[in-house]
Formats: sequence, structure tokens, C-alpha cells
Amino acid sequence: MLKIKDLVVKYGGITAVKEISLEIGAGETVALIGANGAGKSSTLNAVSGLLRCASGTITFDDKNITGISPDRIVEMGLVQVPEGRQIFTRLTVEENLRMGAFVNRDKADVERNRERVLSLFPILKERARQSAGTLSGGEQQMLAIGRALMSSPKMLLLDEPSMGLSPIMTQEVFRVLRSLKDENITVFIVEQNAYEALELADRAYIMETGNITLEGRSSDLIHDERVKDAYLGGDI
Repeated sequence: MLKIKDLVVKYGGITAVKEISLEIGAGETVALIGANGAGKSSTLNAVSGLLRCASGTITFDDKNITGISPDRIVEMGLVQVPEGRQIFTRLTVEENLRMGAFVNRDKADVERNRERVLSLFPILKERARQSAGTLSGGEQQMLAIGRALMSSPKMLLLDEPSMGLSPIMTQEVFRVLRSLKDENITVFIVEQNAYEALELADRAYIMETGNITLEGRSSDLIHDERVKDAYLGGDI
């Protein structure tokens, strides 16, 4: 469904992503793991059109989307849940969800998605008329994911969904991501919490200083000594 080939992303004179290639099949959950500054978010932002590619190609659903504007990419069914959530804090929870459906012109589908989101995140139903800025960090992350689901995406891009969350809220967010996986929604997740990401994903890529240094099935990588030493705190 998504294919990245020889992708290069630069910031001024710095090359953040160095000719990486990766693929994600329909229905897969794939993780991109690495330390802060490895180039993970730059990769995700290039896929969603927020960053310009210096070179390389990005193909989604058999269409070349390299250089296409972010709004057109969303219309194609590729939706990102950004790092730091970036919800509309002055709008209510309900209004935030409605904003996520701006590309969906099927009113019946919008209502179905709304009911689905509220069933996944019951707390959002309780907070529907509340200003989004008054929610806890975990609740805001749920809202950000719910907002993305309102557009009926073919694929979700998740950038550090556990960042800044308590262990309890992290578990709740990953519980929802596992339920999305069970529905065969295609997910590409960037995450510093390597253990949770590997537990969730079918496959994973390890990224270091702009390069893909390791890839494989998550069930294998979680027991790989190099991964355990670098990202999992040794033996698990």
C-alpha cells in the first residue's frame, strides 16, 4: 500500500533522512523505531506531504504522491496523527471530531465514524461539549486519533502517540491501536517506546541517524540482542 524508495529529506545543510526504502502492505501495522533525532518524524512528515523530499519517491495505493500537497494526500486516504496531538484547543471535542471529517462528503458515513470513535473512546462522549484544551494529555491523544478516524482513512500515520503520557494512558492508547489492527486498518507508527511498538506491530524498521539499519518481523526484533541493548534496556 505504501512504498518509499531512496527517500532523502534535508533541512538546510542537514540531511535528516538518507536514501531510505521501506514498504507497508495493506492491513499491516509497521513500526519505525529509533532514538530522538534519528529521522523518524521527518520520514512520516515527508509521506504526509508536510516536508518536501530532496529526492526519492513515495507511492501510496499505486499512485506516486511525491510532492503532492497534504490536503490532497488526506483526500486519498492517508491521514497523520501528528506528534504533540495538535488538536484545536479552543474548539469542543465534538467540533474537533467534525473537523476531522472535512474531506468526507458522505453524511451517513460521517455519523457512522462518529459513533465508532465514541465507542472506541467513551471518555470523548462524556466530554463532547467540553473545550478540547481542558482535556488531559491522554484524552487529547485519544481525540487526535479519533479525529483522524473521522475521514475513513485507508492508512493511519501515527507520530509518537505515547509521548508525554502516563503509563496507564499509554496502555489505553495502545489498546485502541490493537483494536484498529484487529480491524485490518493499515498503520505506520513512529514511536520511541520500542517495546510497546514491537508488541503492536507486525514488522518494524530500526532507524539511526537517517538510515534504516535493521528490519524484520517484530517477533524477531524484540529478541534481537542489538535491539534489546539499544532500545529495550537489555534483557526483557
